[in-house]
Amino acid sequence: MLSKTRGIVLHSIPYNDTYAIIYMYTEVFGRVSYLVARNRGKKTTVSKALFMPLSVVEMEVEHQNKRDLHRIREAKQCYPLNRLFTDPVKNALALFMAEVLFRVVKDTEPDARLFDYLYRSICLLELAEDGVANFHVVFLLHLLHYLGIFPNTDSYAEDYYFDMQNGVFADRSPLHRHYLNREESRIFARLFKISYENMSLYAFSRHDRVNILNRILTYYRIHLPEIPEIKSLAILQALFE
Repeated sequence: MLSKTRGIVLHSIPYNDTYAIIYMYTEVFGRVSYLVARNRGKKTTVSKALFMPLSVVEMEVEHQNKRDLHRIREAKQCYPLNRLFTDPVKNALALFMAEVLFRVVKDTEPDARLFDYLYRSICLLELAEDGVANFHVVFLLHLLHYLGIFPNTDSYAEDYYFDMQNGVFADRSPLHRHYLNREESRIFARLFKISYENMSLYAFSRHDRVNILNRILTYYRIHLPEIPEIKSLAILQALFE
């Protein structure tokens, strides 16, 4: 069955000497794995160069029931991402965001709201001028909405604790260890109001940004415990030193 869809590249791995597996989040099918030739030959119609992390590709694809790997008949770039792939900071952000998505977006069912959020985020990253150092913080926090694990921020009051396990602010420290102290909770209550539009107004030291990012990833792991270490995080943090 031939279908047309847009897809966002999450990850690729070698399959054998001839093919690579491209993991994508698509508009029509949700998360899908495709076989793509590793080297472009005379009979190859799809270039692997199209499938860089976070590339947005418009495709004609062949899907067959009960198959884990599908085929791409035709593909072309959907949105030009020149700065995202040439600017070292934006490229590191793209690698980090793609790796996080590869680890957390497992659903094979399509979600139009999630796809639109990812597509908008990628386009904004390409165009962003100010506040780029906070881009991944905004991305991770707003992604929580689409994963169904965004905390109850209305529960915050002064001197409350953020209970990461239950996703609420509480007037006393929980009996478990997954919570933020009062000062960290105050910072996070403010941080949950960050957006792509106002991210340039949030100024953090490198130490504070690293701590914030680690706390956000801890929240992810509490609610999505299968997430392994994000390898691209070290590269990203080194760039902002």
